[in-house]
Amino acid sequence: MDKKTVLVADPISPVGIDNLLADPDLEVDVRIGISPEDLLADAAQYDGIIVRSQTKITAEVLEKAKRLQAVGRAGVGVDNIDIAAASDRGVVVMNTPSGNTISTAEHAFTLMMSLARRIPQAHASIVEGRWERKKFQGVELYDKTLAILGMGRIGTEFARRAMAFGMRVVAYDPYLSANRARLLRVELSNTVEEAIREADFITMHMPMTAETQHMLNAERIKLLKPDCRIVNCARGGLIDEQALLEALREERIGGVALDVFEVEPPAADYELLQFPNVVFTPHLGASTDEAQENVGIEIAQTIASYLKDGTVVNSVNMPSIDEKTLGEIGPYLKLAESLGRLLSQTAPSHAEKLTITYAGKVSELETSLISRAALSGFLQKTFGKTGVNYINVPGLAKNLGLEVAESTATNSSEYTEVISLRVKGESLTREVVGTLFAGVPRIVRLDGIPVEVKAEGHLLMLRNTDTPGMIATIGRILGDHQINIAHMFLSRETAGGQALTVLSLDSRPEESVLKELEDVSGIKGATAVDL
Repeated sequence: MDKKTVLVADPISPVGIDNLLADPDLEVDVRIGISPEDLLADAAQYDGIIVRSQTKITAEVLEKAKRLQAVGRAGVGVDNIDIAAASDRGVVVMNTPSGNTISTAEHAFTLMMSLARRIPQAHASIVEGRWERKKFQGVELYDKTLAILGMGRIGTEFARRAMAFGMRVVAYDPYLSANRARLLRVELSNTVEEAIREADFITMHMPMTAETQHMLNAERIKLLKPDCRIVNCARGGLIDEQALLEALREERIGGVALDVFEVEPPAADYELLQFPNVVFTPHLGASTDEAQENVGIEIAQTIASYLKDGTVVNSVNMPSIDEKTLGEIGPYLKLAESLGRLLSQTAPSHAEKLTITYAGKVSELETSLISRAALSGFLQKTFGKTGVNYINVPGLAKNLGLEVAESTATNSSEYTEVISLRVKGESLTREVVGTLFAGVPRIVRLDGIPVEVKAEGHLLMLRNTDTPGMIATIGRILGDHQINIAHMFLSRETAGGQALTVLSLDSRPEESVLKELEDVSGIKGATAVDL
């Protein structure tokens, strides 16, 4: 085998570099801090590139890198890599999502303790020559209620530490099952409001998505106890910092500790700095010797394995699949992922089981990757698109306590083949069925009701009574908000009975539009879905 050439462009663990240098099948070029100009000039000679956050792998770099097969990011974020361009050029992008789990959990816990005992402020007072014992009286963690928003790897580690300190732990995670919550010994809340209302401390461990942005907004902050303390060591933007500022000014919360910010670094006149009950660190969650060594070793092994034998681990942009198989199942991957995304936006909270059923021609193919595509679409609401891929979805589902089952069925329907996704929660079950028409993904059944709509774009799903003028009312409201209807499908049980109306729209309706629709007599539910 010809040697593969690997560029190490940013600092990683010396152990990781030594492992690469010792591999007889690799030619390793260590050029820490390589300039953008030199990277462009020399990109064509590398089969693999390892970066952290400094070096940017742009579309221009990828265009020059004709031999490039893989890019490895020592860390979680991949903002410095053009994922779309990498995918277009067949370059696998892999990261290290688990290497900093303990580091981040410990840092967030340290921030909580510092906030509780006002340690940074007391330290500053001593340094300035003062002795102010009464001024810095704190609170204990013991017997306090902690709300954890997000029970992934880091949230789970935080919970274990909190329980060791005698805290009562309440958790909110829409994809954490009741069984998994019981195993973790946390109290599962159905809503954010339920989780935070009685909390003495809140810690956030969610990805940044459209659904989680400003998860703690002005309305929810108003629900907090006046001595509640908030910690965010996950992503800037999970908290509405303007609402936080107002709450601190009005002394409606006990304090806040942030490691991440909506704008990083924060401006010199950052208004939150003026308060005595705040603790800030400059995005240090992953900044430990151990975390840096772990991600460095992990990414070195990941890149080496892929270049030598094609093993894909923690890919963020493509499945491990050969060209022939992809040609056979490619259209089904798109269908399954779209069905998963639809189901995730209409499914019950705390899903316990996802069943994927194949009938007809598709059941004769290799369906394991199609099932991963469906699961990937289903979990994107929880982890974001860059946090989910065909390789890591089984582990993510297991961490959430989500049981995944695959089966085949005799195709007795009017379609030659279908893929069915059914999700079961504690008290509700949802199902969506799709097929291919001339290679185009279509949705053909929702909760047992026949429909016929393309599985793409923006959908609006309405449950309404079948009464004269209903369609006109829906059209008028959407028209008033400049929302164009591309296609409409109506399915009713009986004349004048219950109906399901599905519309394909040119743009997604705002929440205010959905509320306006739901206020119409006869409309019992309005759900916007992005596919």
